[in-house]
Amino acid sequence: MIKVGIVGAAGYSGSELIKILLNHSETEIVKLFGHSTVGSRIENVHSNLRGIISHEIELFEESKLTGLDIVFVALPSGQSMEIIAKIYNAGIKVIDLGGDFRLDDTTIYKKYYKHEHTAPELLKYAVYGLSEWNSKLIESARLVANPGCYPTSVLLPLLPLIRENILADELISIVSYSGTSGAGKSLSSNMLFSEVNESVRAYKVGTHQHIPEIDKYINDIGKKKASFSFIPHLLPVTRGIYTTIHAKLNSGNNFQTIKNIYSKYYSDKMFIRLSEQNVPELKDVNYTNFCDISWSVLDDDTLVLISAIDNLIKGAAGQAVQNMNIMFGLMQNEGIMKWKLNQ
Repeated sequence: MIKVGIVGAAGYSGSELIKILLNHSETEIVKLFGHSTVGSRIENVHSNLRGIISHEIELFEESKLTGLDIVFVALPSGQSMEIIAKIYNAGIKVIDLGGDFRLDDTTIYKKYYKHEHTAPELLKYAVYGLSEWNSKLIESARLVANPGCYPTSVLLPLLPLIRENILADELISIVSYSGTSGAGKSLSSNMLFSEVNESVRAYKVGTHQHIPEIDKYINDIGKKKASFSFIPHLLPVTRGIYTTIHAKLNSGNNFQTIKNIYSKYYSDKMFIRLSEQNVPELKDVNYTNFCDISWSVLDDDTLVLISAIDNLIKGAAGQAVQNMNIMFGLMQNEGIMKWKLNQ
């Protein structure tokens, strides 16, 4: 059995990790770590776990890592670097669900995340955990940087088309919408129900921390530099990421071209669902590890891509377990989805 620890077990992503791992035939949750909830039992923090698991939440200490095979760190960016360094130096595999190891440039990290990187020596060992694209590197990784929820929803539909060089060298417009759980559990007046209900608002226009992540991996994985705008919005729903992308196609490409490219890259990827007819909806992906993708080509050769994911599952805990499965040579759907799709 794979012995698992979770740092940040009291958060939304921590809760989802626990539920997924409890369904995993090859894992045992051994340690749960927290801060403000230290001393509480996990079922008292997440009441939906009553009668299912009853572990005490402990304060993280290096001495408590003994016997663990892997640790998931589900903390806000800036809070995980010191902890991850201790886990890595103890020889234990680690998956960071935050943003501290997604970028390899500390200057850009400081610009967008607003604090210094305190473990720059580990950046060269971090592997970006976009499961469908980086599985070979993930297999041998000891430190995996789980992608952000927005970048997951952007990169999965875009990367095949960028790799095949069918998009014109014009601005790609990306508009994304997130449920409020993406902001975590920290109290903030602008996240109160009465502030977000019956409203939609853009935020961090031009400054969102996922902008350099999208830029880096379009270039690194897509093998091409691209000009894009990214505008995130907050939806008055709990969970989900909904992304709409507009781009111009190079001459000679059409709907069938897109279909053929997606089939080439994703026909064997069990968590990618392609839709030729139906526009994705959040209700179809919530509580799953799927990314649903659809596409349309307008008369002026404008390509419209739409993707939908659950920000807490495919955008966080589900993809993290998918990456763990890759690291340990297991089927990617183990613990996440009980059936094997016929592709």
